Amino acid sequence: MELKKNTITPQEVVEIMTARDGFSKWLGLAIDEVRLGYCRLHYTVRGEMLNGFASLHGGVLFSASDSAFAFACNSHGRLTVALDVSISFTRPAGEGDVLTVEAQEIYLGNKTGVYDIRTTNAAGELVAVFKGTAYRTSAMVKSEL
Repeated sequence: MELKKNTITPQEVVEIMTARDGFSKWLGLAIDEVRLGYCRLHYTVRGEMLNGFASLHGGVLFSASDSAFAFACNSHGRLTVALDVSISFTRPAGEGDVLTVEAQEIYLGNKTGVYDIRTTNAAGELVAVFKGTAYRTSAMVKSEL
């Protein structure tokens, strides 16, 4: 089966995705840059994101990384979903910290892609490392639901 040629830009893909993504909006994710196979975003840690030890909840770190992963792997215009993901937490973050999440494609095949997603704090210190493997469907990202 011949795949259609991509006629949608990475920025258009992210605009379509974020218009439908209330959770990423709730997290307060701000997208700084997107291009083929890449996304960089940032967010500020809020009080309701903290766990019982006044540290950023791991689920928030995971979710922000997962969003950057989704934006990067769908940037090619093909509908792409997660096959496998893992995260390692390396340093705590607290309320008011501004975290940057950078997703980089490290392998792109016809059916799968592999992504390295790193979260850093304002000092450039590594807070989390997320690895994602994506499955690339034959469907194209479209603006209609």
